[in-house]
Amino acid sequence: MANLVIENGTTPLRGRLVLNDDAQTLAVEAAAWIAQRAAEAIATRSSFSIALSGGSTPKLLYSCLAASPYLEGIAWDRWKIFFGDERACQPDDPKSNFRMATESLLGKVPIPARNIFRMRGEAPDLGHAAAEYAAILEDELPHVGSTPPRLDLVLLGLGENGHTASLFPGTDALLVTDRWVAVGLADYEPHQRLTLTLPAINAARDVAFLVAGPEKANAIANVAAGSVPASRVEPETGRLTWFLDTAAASGLPELSSAE
Repeated sequence: MANLVIENGTTPLRGRLVLNDDAQTLAVEAAAWIAQRAAEAIATRSSFSIALSGGSTPKLLYSCLAASPYLEGIAWDRWKIFFGDERACQPDDPKSNFRMATESLLGKVPIPARNIFRMRGEAPDLGHAAAEYAAILEDELPHVGSTPPRLDLVLLGLGENGHTASLFPGTDALLVTDRWVAVGLADYEPHQRLTLTLPAINAARDVAFLVAGPEKANAIANVAAGSVPASRVEPETGRLTWFLDTAAASGLPELSSAE
């Protein structure tokens, strides 16, 4: 069932769904899609801005992008790298999303250091770090007045409890409507986080979820039911795409009639 594409409205998930056999195939398909999106953005606007996600499935994706044909074929000098969230830790900590992205992608492709904007999860005052990162987004991305800065693409994962980025169930960060970055609170260590807010995510031209594994099937079902934070990701004028493997998609029994 590699790369079965299901368009909007066929399943309870809002957006376009790309279904793959396993996490590796998912990563390969997502890499091709991102390369195409990047080429279109660069041709139209001379640059491509992307917010990276942490997690094992994005790590597979980053490894694909750092290899042929993308290593040689992508205009990496036109990419601007941002992050969807970061843990409260040093950038070289094994838990750091920045470290994972550096080891799997950023340290292997010729992206200028000036085009990489990391969240300062090690900052003693995370509230200040959140405001600082929001200002960077406003400086580096297009926006009008008080509207959120517009990323070309936001990559997201999905936790078993339905969280995405570091927007966890029942936390204050979910309620933020007038800021682009907030302090998040996870239900596992490290608890303190920095995260893009829903307005910043929903302003993007494209938002893509990367979700794999049977442990995510219940979370996918809860997203479809509208009962978890990830359900609130609804790009205002952009496109929403779900890259799922068959194990994660087993939470959507409706797919059996869509094939």
